[in-house]
Amino acid sequence: MSKPTDLVQLTAPPLPYFLECGHSVYLPGDEHPNRRNIGIFDWIVVESGTLYLGEAGQSWSLGAGQSLLLLPDRHHYAVKPCEEMTSFYWLHFHTVCAWQQLPAEEADHRYPDADEHHGRFLASPYSLQLPKAWVLPSPDQTFRLFRQLLESLGERQSRAFWNRQQRFEELLRAMDLRQLESHTSPVVTVAEKAEAYIKSNYRSELNSGQMAEALHYHYNYITRCMKQVYGMTPNDYLLHYRLEQAKLLLLKTEWPIAEIATYVGFNSTPYFSNRFALKNGCSPRAFRKQYVGNVKYL
Repeated sequence: MSKPTDLVQLTAPPLPYFLECGHSVYLPGDEHPNRRNIGIFDWIVVESGTLYLGEAGQSWSLGAGQSLLLLPDRHHYAVKPCEEMTSFYWLHFHTVCAWQQLPAEEADHRYPDADEHHGRFLASPYSLQLPKAWVLPSPDQTFRLFRQLLESLGERQSRAFWNRQQRFEELLRAMDLRQLESHTSPVVTVAEKAEAYIKSNYRSELNSGQMAEALHYHYNYITRCMKQVYGMTPNDYLLHYRLEQAKLLLLKTEWPIAEIATYVGFNSTPYFSNRFALKNGCSPRAFRKQYVGNVKYL
């Protein structure tokens, strides 16, 4: 279980949000309740003893320092009663974004549609990769965060709300395999470096040679990595990012459209307007008129 075979991939933002948590102690003969389609994620972390759980035909024996993420739309049940005193933490959370369970080897091939996510949430997607079942790399840290969550249950709601969400996000980050270098694939690393490079230099004239030299990878390999992770080539991503920055400037400034086009990296205003209309279904001028009144410059 040290190297997860299955992952639960959740898209953000918005991030999943905390609902409730608890600490349970089972005596020999006790067992986990039988539940079906509860509609929320149920994360189990064993502190001591062994918990025998099943989900949709698959079963696990969870020992101390091991965890299991049960899914909202599955049947969860006890495989057998506990044979010894067993202590575990549990946490319920929910998300409004897309999620899927998939084999770990497919994780680098299944990423959300960037345009679709941006259209709904006004942000580029990030995919959290949470292990379905694994051995916690830092169990003491995880137990500490759970205890802090439990302590917050006795606080005033105005204080507890922020403390709980902060602790929960710390737990999520610790679970996210993309934060652990030992689990991050070279493909994801290269794609993320290329994305960061494009965002830092999108206003400049970017070409394949510059990117290859800056990232120390062949441009064809960079292209394959970005296509695999983001579903876009570097040029596609550059165009996408420039147009998104242009939308922000159309809303935040009264700059003429030609000035915006130049600022975000386009050499031709007609070309900018054409690409903007293809992506957004309207011209830059029409887009601005939808949201901004009494604009001096169009």
